[in-house]
This record gives sequence, C-alpha cells and structure tokens, in this order.
Amino acid sequence: MEAAIRNLEAADETAWRGLWAGYLGFYEAEVGDEVTAATWERLLDPAGQMFGRALEVDGRLAGFTISVLHPGSWTLGLQCYLEDLYIDPEFRGMGLGRALVDDLLDLAGECGWDRLYWHTRAGNETARKLYDSYAEADDYVRYRISLG
Repeated sequence: MEAAIRNLEAADETAWRGLWAGYLGFYEAEVGDEVTAATWERLLDPAGQMFGRALEVDGRLAGFTISVLHPGSWTLGLQCYLEDLYIDPEFRGMGLGRALVDDLLDLAGECGWDRLYWHTRAGNETARKLYDSYAEADDYVRYRISLG
C-alpha cells in the first residue's frame, strides 16, 4: 500500500464528492448541492482561508481533511480548525486517520500556526480513540444557531 497526502486538486472533484457524500451519510446530515459546490470552490481557492488535503492510497482518493485557518483572540498566530476528516470505510483501520492528523501537525510546524483544534460527536468512539491519543478532550460545550 502506497499512501500520500497532498492538497486537493480540481481533478479530484468527482472522487471527493463521493467521499463527501459518505461523510455526510455517516453524520446523517444533508447539505444542498449549492453548498457542496461552494465548498469545493473554496477548497480550490488559493487565497481562501479554507483548504483541503487529499489522502491517496495506490493512486485512489481514500480520504480527506477540510480545515479553516483563522486568527484568534487567544493567540498571536493563526489557528487551524480541522472541520472535517473522512476515510473511505474500505481503508479504515490502516492508520490513515492518524496520517491525516499528523499531516496537519506537520503543516502547523512548517507554517507557524499557533493551534490545531477540532471536535467530534461524543459517541464517535472510533474517532475519539484516535483523537484522545493526541490531546485530552476539554470541558467546553458547543452551542450552534443556524441562521441560513
């Protein structure tokens, strides 16, 4: 198995959309086609704050991360919010989720980001086992109001 991580590219769109559909299905979420198209465009915008990383296994797109860079009020440098991480079920259990998190940590070191953070559902035990190996979950509770 040969795995590589790189920036998402325009040629990845069809494969990414398939993985994106699997990710949304996992979370039992629906996102309109217009939002998916806008997300894809944002991921390819080199001047944007959102970026995507592609995980390829033997030349096939097997997973991705979507992250947002932003300033914060508690740090001087940029913070990276890992918004989405997904591995095709066929490729799970091979350490690829860890490779994607490690990839962002490497980028953080190269780019001088001050913080990498993310959240997941409390009941997502597989992801939490991985994430707990990096950091202890904090005691914050998230509130979200959808306005659009």
